[in-house]
Amino acid sequence: MLNLGLTGGIGAGKSEVSLILTSLGAVLIDSDRIAREVVEPGTPGLAAVVAEFGPELLTADGRLDRPGLGGIVFNDPERLSALNAIIHPLVRDRSAELQAAAAPDAVVVHDVPLLAENKLAPLYDLVMVVDATPETQLDRLVRLRGMAEDEARARMAAQATRAERLAIADVVIDNNGPIEALEPQVRKAWADLVRRAGTTEG
Repeated sequence: MLNLGLTGGIGAGKSEVSLILTSLGAVLIDSDRIAREVVEPGTPGLAAVVAEFGPELLTADGRLDRPGLGGIVFNDPERLSALNAIIHPLVRDRSAELQAAAAPDAVVVHDVPLLAENKLAPLYDLVMVVDATPETQLDRLVRLRGMAEDEARARMAAQATRAERLAIADVVIDNNGPIEALEPQVRKAWADLVRRAGTTEG
């Protein structure tokens, strides 16, 4: 089994790379998706968040009001730490379950947006960084996602720098070009990952 940490700055194209890897046969463990799952209605995670932050963070249908919660924690490190103390252990446990269920010769891709920020590189056999220049990131966030430029710049500034991400990379996928240029790079990297995991493609 090969554990690959996958990361990239906002707007770099990490989601596209994870889709390609999954289509090639990777087992995907998506931290963001798991973080949403562990606070679904009826979960202990949601109960813990409500106990910490109050029932006003529930919508009318009993779901977590994510924008409301984001507004509380985004600029308050203490409240963010309280939220992370609830969510991170749940995500870690669920990730471990998914990894344990993977085949012994699997390539397991851990999609971790804040891998560099949280200094998680040592947890993985290899780290793949989806790289794009800040100019490319900004263009995509504004033009494709419809973000205001100020918001896009703030989101980018809250993350690790490009240099910090590249410093931990074992594999770099250059995603400054068109989407068509992405898949050949990922396929080439996949062949090496499969070899390292001791598997055969197919």
